Amino acid sequence: MTIALWCVLAVALMPVLGAGIAKWGTTLDNNNPRDWAASLQGYRRRAFAAHSNGHEFFPVFAVAVLAAQISGGAQRPVDLLAVGVVLARAAYMGCYIADLATARSLVWTLGMALTLAIFTASVWS
Repeated sequence: MTIALWCVLAVALMPVLGAGIAKWGTTLDNNNPRDWAASLQGYRRRAFAAHSNGHEFFPVFAVAVLAAQISGGAQRPVDLLAVGVVLARAAYMGCYIADLATARSLVWTLGMALTLAIFTASVWS
């Protein structure tokens, strides 16, 4: 199992962290969870938004890693780029929760650029 594939698992689990931060210490209405999420305020609302963005980002990253694995790109750069994505996603979540909008956008862009580099790794490596 490559480091990049372990990173896919890490990025897949990150939304759970965002949801956990949003839910911690609140009463969840499991009959109407979307209404509950819409009622959140402050850092909890931002944590839930980071959770949602994590689900949106994950497929692109997972496909990029799988494409790099099957197309024969050099593994070491792909592994390093994937670790960079994990770090960028962690920073993204931190910036989102802390309400640092500009920094959040910058680290999102970095994560996406690294993901595109992974996807194209067989071309340049």
